[in-house]
Amino acid sequence: MTMNERKTIYLDEGLEFIQKGITKLKNILEGLPEPKFSSEDYMMLYTTIYNMCTQKPPHDYSQQLYNKYRESFEEYITSMVLPSLREKHDEFMLRELVKRWANHKVMVKWLSCIFHYLDRYFIARKSLPTLNEVGLTCFRDLVYQELNGKVRDAVISLIDQEREGEQIDRALLKNVLDIFIEIGMGQMDYYENDFEAAMLKDTAAYYSRKASNWILEDSCPDYMLKAEECLKREKDRVSHYLHSSSEPKLLEKVQHELLSVYANQLLEKEHSGCHALLRDDKVEDLSRMFRLFSKIPRGLDPVSSIFKQHVTAEGTALVKQAEDAASKKKADKKDIVGLQEQVFVRGVIELHDKYLAYVNDCFQNHTLFHKALKEAFEVFCNKGVAGSSSAELLATFCDNILKKGGSEKLSDEAIEETLEKVVKLLAYISGGQFTSKMEGMVRKVTDWTSARKIQTSFEEYLSNNPNADPGIDLTVTVSKTDIWPRYKSFDLNLPAEMVKCVEVFGKFYQTKTKHRKLTWIYSLGTCNLIGKFEPKTLELIVTTCQASALLLFNSSDRLSYSEIMTQLNLTDDDVIRLLHSLSCAKYRILNKEPNTKSISPTDYFEFNSKFTDNKSRIKIPLPPVDEKKKAIEDPVDEKKKVIEDVDKDRRYAIDASIVRIMKSRKVLGHQQLVMECVEQLGRMFKPDFKAIKKRIEDLITRDYLERDKDNPNLFRYLA
Repeated sequence: MTMNERKTIYLDEGLEFIQKGITKLKNILEGLPEPKFSSEDYMMLYTTIYNMCTQKPPHDYSQQLYNKYRESFEEYITSMVLPSLREKHDEFMLRELVKRWANHKVMVKWLSCIFHYLDRYFIARKSLPTLNEVGLTCFRDLVYQELNGKVRDAVISLIDQEREGEQIDRALLKNVLDIFIEIGMGQMDYYENDFEAAMLKDTAAYYSRKASNWILEDSCPDYMLKAEECLKREKDRVSHYLHSSSEPKLLEKVQHELLSVYANQLLEKEHSGCHALLRDDKVEDLSRMFRLFSKIPRGLDPVSSIFKQHVTAEGTALVKQAEDAASKKKADKKDIVGLQEQVFVRGVIELHDKYLAYVNDCFQNHTLFHKALKEAFEVFCNKGVAGSSSAELLATFCDNILKKGGSEKLSDEAIEETLEKVVKLLAYISGGQFTSKMEGMVRKVTDWTSARKIQTSFEEYLSNNPNADPGIDLTVTVSKTDIWPRYKSFDLNLPAEMVKCVEVFGKFYQTKTKHRKLTWIYSLGTCNLIGKFEPKTLELIVTTCQASALLLFNSSDRLSYSEIMTQLNLTDDDVIRLLHSLSCAKYRILNKEPNTKSISPTDYFEFNSKFTDNKSRIKIPLPPVDEKKKAIEDPVDEKKKVIEDVDKDRRYAIDASIVRIMKSRKVLGHQQLVMECVEQLGRMFKPDFKAIKKRIEDLITRDYLERDKDNPNLFRYLA
């Protein structure tokens, strides 16, 4: 039969046939004995609806079938679904709802497939809601709108039971809350307005009740443990059945009720609050306090304020301790300063170590606590101690450490570590307290640390370049000429062994920088020589000049004064001084003819092979310091020197500021760098723009900064 000859299906008979199929589907959903839908059943229903929609008017029944589709849901919901839900309550009602919603979605899926031809043409042409929308809307308008209040209350009741420690069916709650979300068909309005708002209100009330009891009963650490556990459980609750969008809102409610409302009461608890935790070094509790209070608005302000008060009090107590110690000591000022140095400087270093560790670990390096630590140290580091400023005490302490390792005889590594700690303390001393001596000490400390790094780098260079072996153990201290006293350099004729060392180090230093020139100050050098004497072998600790003189006797048995002077290329004063130390003083390494106690140009010298000593290692000193002063340049005019010192001090401060800014920013434009530098240095002095520009150029030549290849006004920090 062709389409033109197709038998017309009238409305009543078509609807009757379709109703039988819908009834069969409802019976299956209700669990009644009913054969399964076969593919033939499905095709018969689909074809019937297709034919009823494609018949010529007046037998096109598309609108009537669209109505039938809706009515099928309405009839089923009214007769079967609502009665079954109305007779149940609480958890039983929730289970029934989940079951009915699952069945409803199955029914929508099947019927929308059977009536699918409506979706393709009729609904699209008339801009009507889709079959899927109609199905979901029926459930929303008839079931959800009637029951959502009861459902919400039942869910919130179960959540509160769980908060009280009872076991609940989390999967059930997840399925129920999915209904609130799915009913919105892509929007969260139903979930947020019909469930979440009430749940959040109940949460606030629940934790408000709990907090009002806990704040009275518990210590601060116990309260914080409970608060942290509650927050953890609420997060866990979200992951199991609440929608993820609820998490920030839920945690905000809990944090507000447990922490914001009782912040001051909790932090200031007399025997267990923040003061007590700091006093008793309760690191774990302080870490928890930071974690909790960092989550609430301005929650860390009172914590950092208490931290600042505590550190200030401890530092002020150190000042008083040093004052008391000084007042008891009836001695001259030098002794008093030495005593204060031990009591105060060591105490301040330990205090800074301790609370910097708190800032880094407990308070997660937060800027608020770095600021609190800085402000606390500024308070007591700027107090005078028995007539001496902190700057003076720190300078004396550094001087002692640099000269002899302090009273503890520290190793080089320990000295470097201690000096770095002192440099950190200098940042807390206000500009007015800085003296030329103090600034100079800072520069010396920095220079000494830099020299240690160069030596380490040299040792690595030697290990990686076997051909560059200097032949003897070599340690070189490279210092800036404008920091230390100005010593005269002289062209000592070094022995061949030492010449090789100088050449090796020179090549190494060229790999580090091409902008600096090395000037060797031999008067400051020290050598360890092995002296092979007939009684026994001794280790001799001598200056570079003394070593050069002694090594001449490896190739000559007897040398005259003039021969020694010519071969070493030294002045009369210097030759007299070193020959006196080797032949006329305590240790007579050389025999002199004639055997007198003074040196003259007609003398001759021989190696004393019979020399011996009880020790196996001896240091041969040069004549007293008065003679040594001749090697140092005369001081310049005092007024000019003061101006130069201030200029040097400011140059150092500008350098430090630029490096500090660039180290944190890595890349920065010229103008921004200058402005930040001016702002940083403002409390000490008003820096000149030209001076800053000059220091930037100097730092570029010293490999601290580099210009960007494409933009010359952009600087990059070199680590």
